[in-house]
Amino acid sequence: MEYIDYYKVLGLDKNASQEDIKKAYRKLARKHHPDLNPNDKEAHKKFQQLNEANEVLSDPEKRKKYDQYGKDWEHAEQFEQARQSRQRSQHFGGEGFSGQFDAGDFSDFFASMFGDSGGGFRPRQTKFRGEDYQAELQLNLTDVYKTHQQVLKVHDKNIRITIPAGVEDGQKIKIKGFGGRGVNGGPNGDLYITFHIINNTEFKRQGNDLYKTIDLDLYTGVLGGEKTIDTLDGKIKLNVKPETQNETKVRLKGKGFPVYKKDGESGDLIVTFKIRIPTNLSEKQKELFEQLSKLST
Repeated sequence: MEYIDYYKVLGLDKNASQEDIKKAYRKLARKHHPDLNPNDKEAHKKFQQLNEANEVLSDPEKRKKYDQYGKDWEHAEQFEQARQSRQRSQHFGGEGFSGQFDAGDFSDFFASMFGDSGGGFRPRQTKFRGEDYQAELQLNLTDVYKTHQQVLKVHDKNIRITIPAGVEDGQKIKIKGFGGRGVNGGPNGDLYITFHIINNTEFKRQGNDLYKTIDLDLYTGVLGGEKTIDTLDGKIKLNVKPETQNETKVRLKGKGFPVYKKDGESGDLIVTFKIRIPTNLSEKQKELFEQLSKLST
């Protein structure tokens, strides 16, 4: 495995704080994100290295192992266990051991610890679970309005995943078995994906509900009528009641955002009417408003 200096990747030294690591990663990830560099293979490679560096250095335990073992940090526990096992072997076999073993006891002891193949002692290969991988995926709000598939590249491996409709910003999902490979036949680790959702719409999302403010002319507000509005499913006609007041809210059931992993269920769309007062009135219009004013008093 080629050694990659994760500190160098982030432009930091080994004394960098967790806040330094966080800031450096965010700045460089935006610069080299594949969406901004679609045809730049070097940018893609750099982005992958940035994710690896952030995954390791932002985790205090992983960072400690990386600082001590370098490229072999993922096998730190194995190294420690092997070292401790070697120390125990030396202790029992050296002059410092103050006990009595006969040949049978000695064989039973090592057989219990390492296993006996019948023709001598062979260390038992302990199975180790692979490392969990952490990844981040940036999507637009319209991308997660419907369930879709997407191909991710994680550690030079293409992974096709299904992204359910309704995923929220900051939500983390687990893809079982797509992390690091297990050691000695151990199970693979898992892949954890954190979603960053960018609102590329004129709607405001709160949970599964969507909110939108609609301008309404004074005449429609007073007399009532129809108003065509946009939803994420297309345009719909909305009936406006006569004498609708400013800031009136209308709830449209099921026109909001899909509920995560619940097919056919959606939140609501809440429309707020903002009455627009007409400007640049003609003399005739002013006269009519004056007449209305006198009638109202």
